[in-house]
Amino acid sequence: MLRSEVRGILESVREGTLSVDDALLRLKTEPFDDIGFAKVDLHRRTRQGFPEVIYGAGKTPEQILGIIRSMQAHGQDRILITRLPRASADEIAAAVPVRYFEMAHLACCGEMPPADGIGRIVVATGGTSDIPVAEEAALTAEFLGNEVVRLYDVGVSGIHRLLSHKEEVMKASVIIAAAGMEGALASVIGGLADCPVIAVPTSVGYGAAFGGITALLSMLNSCASGVSVVNIDNGFGAGYLAAMINHMEVRK
Repeated sequence: MLRSEVRGILESVREGTLSVDDALLRLKTEPFDDIGFAKVDLHRRTRQGFPEVIYGAGKTPEQILGIIRSMQAHGQDRILITRLPRASADEIAAAVPVRYFEMAHLACCGEMPPADGIGRIVVATGGTSDIPVAEEAALTAEFLGNEVVRLYDVGVSGIHRLLSHKEEVMKASVIIAAAGMEGALASVIGGLADCPVIAVPTSVGYGAAFGGITALLSMLNSCASGVSVVNIDNGFGAGYLAAMINHMEVRK
């Protein structure tokens, strides 16, 4: 299971391998790096267990490169960039090695880590059109050290498709359900699973879907217990939350 950097520092003090003064210095030094157009959060992993992620939309390739170089200079060897257009990814790749995932509009520096979560995260979609959002969620979860099982196009218009994967659903530690239209998939999965379900409304659907608002309201009004909801098309938020749940430690 995930151990935060703070806990590691405290355990080093307890074991006598790190002095109190050195531990205090490590916790206080460089909480962020001010590079003019951005203040890069260097203590995100210390506070939350996972490092800062770059939101690529609205940033120039030069700005993203500046943030990447700041992170790398401070020892962050794996970096995730979300909502990154292909053209920007190509410019960045000319300067630093990045792997781009076209479907999810997501890129990463460094290798995916080994899975060290307490179980598996299942990512399910109502239809094929929901896959881009689901892939953002799945890749985010994998980047944060989780084993992910993908169940795509298992929506309620053909419920037998979902029921053919009952074993994966029952064994999951967290499930992400991404769906547009009326967003019913989350309620159905919530009624089958004994783990937390994170619902992701997508902007897929005809006029009265209102760009995902119908699915959002449907998921918020789910009668299934244990279903939480993130924002429309927020695959990253769902993947991040699922990773946190899948790395929960017993607190004594």
